[in-house]
Amino acid sequence: VQLQASGGGFVQAGGSLRLSCAASGITLSKYDMAWYRQAPEVQRELVASISWRGLKKYADSVKGGFVISRDNDKSTVYLQMNSLSPEDTAVYYCNARPNWDPRRNYWGQGTQVTVSS
Repeated sequence: VQLQASGGGFVQAGGSLRLSCAASGITLSKYDMAWYRQAPEVQRELVASISWRGLKKYADSVKGGFVISRDNDKSTVYLQMNSLSPEDTAVYYCNARPNWDPRRNYWGQGTQVTVSS
């Protein structure tokens, strides 16, 4: 299983970025997918998730600004991030869990997002 995250970068406050997570070695439609983030000296936190059925959940801190989506045909998950603030600065990680065994966890390598004030 490989999860390749991309799309991070440097952006000014109020700007937007779209992260992509390209999955290989799995049938994406059978996996619950999520984005996590980790800032320096802070515990990794769940940002958004989308179940294999398409049910979406968001952290309170990003509701209204971030949108998670998936394209099973392209085996890719996206995170559209709007109205970014410096507090969103972190390394963002893609996560995959098979719907038949949520105890399993697969992680991507992370992509850095830096938001300047």
